[in-house]
Formats: sequence, structure tokens, C-alpha cells
Amino acid sequence: MKAAINKDKCTACGQCADACPVEAIQVEDEIAVVNDDCIECGICVDTCPFEAITLD
Repeated sequence: MKAAINKDKCTACGQCADACPVEAIQVEDEIAVVNDDCIECGICVDTCPFEAITLD
């Protein structure tokens, strides 16, 4: 499973996209979007200041 974005918590700050080592996150239409390249490393989860990302 790839990382999941909580749309209610995401502010589209882009910190997760900047931290992703495989560029699997992009900010689109004011929300972070995770693509299938996600390797479930968890860096985005640790980076998000709004706790908007989980690994399911």
C-alpha cells in the first residue's frame, strides 16, 4: 500500500513532496497526491507537520 493523504488535514505545504526520495508525491489542486512509485519508506509521514499522511 502506498502512503495515504488525509484531505482534511493536508495544507499542500509540499514538505512531503520535497522529502520523498523517489518523487512519489506531488502537490496538485492544493492537495498532496501519492503515485504508485511510493516505496512506503515513511519519510513523508515523519516530515508532515500536520499529521496528514499515514501508511496503511
